[in-house]
Amino acid sequence: MFFDSKRYNNYVKAMSPPSPKLKDFVLAFCIGGLICGFGELLFIVYEYSDIPEKTAKMLVPTTIIIIAALLTGIGVFDKIAKHAGAGTLVPITGFANAVAAPAIEFKNEGYILGIGANLFKIAGPVIAYGTAASFLCGVLYFIIKSIA
Repeated sequence: MFFDSKRYNNYVKAMSPPSPKLKDFVLAFCIGGLICGFGELLFIVYEYSDIPEKTAKMLVPTTIIIIAALLTGIGVFDKIAKHAGAGTLVPITGFANAVAAPAIEFKNEGYILGIGANLFKIAGPVIAYGTAASFLCGVLYFIIKSIA
């Protein structure tokens, strides 16, 4: 049987409810902004607590990752992400969710074959390709700087 992508796309369009794009954009922007604002608030609290600036800059993303992983674990993160969309997935909270969600999903299969084998199922390719892209950009930068 021959696959007709045009017919399939028309079927998907007919079966999918219309998305309120403006509302989605505004919610993603606001929730993403709230996450970033929370990060700034954490930074201020850490600095106010006499933590050195360099240490505070490391504590902020670490704290946000831990909070996002905990929210994923108790099922709250997915409810927020359902309404906020990319507002929760683009910042560092999306990384925490991408690591924690498979671990929670496969926990009943055990620590090694369940959690260990599936921990980076979603985030792993992002980390691998991000590292490769960073390396290639660094090599290109080095070559261009050497020529100039």
